[in-house]
This record gives sequence, structure tokens and C-alpha cells, in this order.
Amino acid sequence: MDMDSRLKQIVAGQPHPLLFVTVSGAHLYGFPSADSDWDLRGVHVLPAADMLGLGAPRETVEDSRKRHSPDDLEVDLVTHDVRKFMLLMLKRNGYVLEQLYSPLVVHTTPEHEELKALGRGCITRHHVHHYVGFARTQWELFEKDNPRRAKPLLYVYRVLLTGIHLMQTGEVEANLLRLNERFRLSYIDELLAGKIEGGERGLLVEADLSFHEKEYRRLTAELERAGETCQLPERPSSRDAMNDLLLRVRKAYGAL
Repeated sequence: MDMDSRLKQIVAGQPHPLLFVTVSGAHLYGFPSADSDWDLRGVHVLPAADMLGLGAPRETVEDSRKRHSPDDLEVDLVTHDVRKFMLLMLKRNGYVLEQLYSPLVVHTTPEHEELKALGRGCITRHHVHHYVGFARTQWELFEKDNPRRAKPLLYVYRVLLTGIHLMQTGEVEANLLRLNERFRLSYIDELLAGKIEGGERGLLVEADLSFHEKEYRRLTAELERAGETCQLPERPSSRDAMNDLLLRVRKAYGAL
């Protein structure tokens, strides 16, 4: 995917040094439509005064740009201070790992590569709980949707297949197209086409809702079994190395 130069300009204007910024959301998941916004996620480094002073540091920075004309980009940029991001990595948070390993990179540094290497030691069998819970939330949103849309249902399947793949291989893969090369679910291509052509509000046409509910429950059970039988470790092994990297980053970026 060609990265729009305007994304790089937005990232360049952020207030703190950045370790990385990647693309998340529909573009990462493989089903952007013409009206999809750009979800950018990343890590910044706060200055020493923010970290050491009496005030609470602003660990998360958000920058939203709305579309005012058809040619504009709609962008939602969220970055966390490196310490906060590392602490999220050490929890059973698959979402931040998806951001870390996104192949759609707007900005990167050598420290980003180090963090990716250490991230593999953060993947545990307990990430199954993140994906089971996330899929349940997405299914509930889909059930409440009226009329039913393709996008929430695609999110259900994306989350479930990402979780199963992670439990079985230890690899983070968030792109539904690539996931389905492995799982070969015949209905995914039709759902993808409906979302891409119909846009963010694209409706499900003649969808068999009882079938999709059975598939949701079948894949949830498969995800839970994969969590029970996987060979992933019980707890992260990268904490000490991440602490060393954090101290080096603070020093290198003038925050110590």
C-alpha cells in the first residue's frame, strides 16, 4: 500500500519525538472503503519535565482530523508515551501488539525494531482472553446494529481469526485477507466485497444471520480450545530487557 504523504506530514507535526507510528483499523485489517478514515497508532517519548514534575504526565496524545471535502483525509492519531505502551505490552493486550507489528509503517526508528523483537516475549497463552472478550463485544455491537452492516460482522471474524492464529502460531496477524488464506472461510470474500464497495455504512444484503451466529460461536469455541492447548508461555519474559530499553530511550531522546 502506498502511504499518503499527508500522513507523514501529520506525524511530523506531533509535539514529542516518536519511536513509531503505524496504521491500524480497516486499512490494516484489509477492508478499507473509500470513506474509511485513517487510524494511526504509535509511541512517543515525553520530556523529562513532564515525567519528573509534580503534574500528572499526559501519557496519551490524540490528534483527530475531520474530512471537510472529498479530497481531505480523515485521521485519528493516538500515541502513548513509551512507558505506558510497554506496560500495555506486558498485559494480555493484543491490540497494542497489532499496532506494534503493523506492516503499514508511517514512521519508524531503530528503537521500534528493538521493541518488536522484545514484543515476542510478551505473547502469552492469556492473550486468548483478550480476543474472546473483544470478539464478544464486537458481536454484541453487531447484534444491536439496525439495519445490520457488514463492517461490525467483519470485525467479529477478524478478531476471532487473529486470536486463533496467535494461539496456534505465536504470530500477530491482523489482516483478514491474509488470515483467510489459511482458514479459507468461503463467506469472508463476499463480506469483504460488500464492505469495500458499500462503504462504512454498507448494509448486509440477504445475510443468513442464524448462520453467522453459529459461526461466531463455533470460532469462539475454536479460539478457546486453541488457548487451552497452545504452547505459549504463562507470563512475559521481556520485562527486564524492556526496562533497559526504556532507560536507553529516555537518555537518547533527552528525557533523562
